[in-house]
Parts: sequence; C-alpha cells; structure tokens
Amino acid sequence: MQWHSLTSAEQLEKIKEESKTQPVVIFKHSTSCSISATAKSRLERQWPDAGLTSVKPYYLDLLSYRPVSNQIAETFSVRHESPQLLVIKDGQCQYHGSHLGINLQEVKKLAS
Repeated sequence: MQWHSLTSAEQLEKIKEESKTQPVVIFKHSTSCSISATAKSRLERQWPDAGLTSVKPYYLDLLSYRPVSNQIAETFSVRHESPQLLVIKDGQCQYHGSHLGINLQEVKKLAS
C-alpha cells in the first residue's frame, strides 16, 4: 500500500477531480490514538489482498493538519471522526467508516 500525503485543503479539489477517473480513499489518522493505530495497521495488512489496486489512498495526519480534517468534513458533508476512512468517487463521498467499523469490503464494492 502506497500512501499519498494529504497536507493541504487545496489538495481536496485535486482529489475530487481524481475521483472522477478512479476511486480515492482518504484515511484520517490520529498519531496519538491506539485505536487509530490499530485501524491503520489493519488497513495496511488487508489492502494488498482486498483487490483495491485501482484505488488511490491518501493519508492525513490529523494532529499535524487538523484544519485539513475540518475542511474534509465540510467539503464532503461528513461528521469528523478519527480514525476515519472516506471513499471519494465522482467528486463525492460515497462511503465513510470510523474506528474499527472501517470495512474494506464496502470500499471494494464502490471501486468496482
């Protein structure tokens, strides 16, 4: 799994455009939270076998870039949670899951 760093609110417009040609995942991670670390580890372990090669994954360090997280919530009309995984497709959030409820099978359905 090759994460792409999400560090600025300006990248959200690029992500919306990218999502028109391929699904995009945004993973919001709190580096000080053990549940978030567990969710990230699960994602990284399960990703290779989940058949998500067409999905571009972005990683947001929530503690370093909290304003970007706030902008994600506003741009995609989702409540802020951490950890949180969003699937952006056709410029809109099609799925969001949080904590240990993040489900790669749901992501795979949207990626097909």
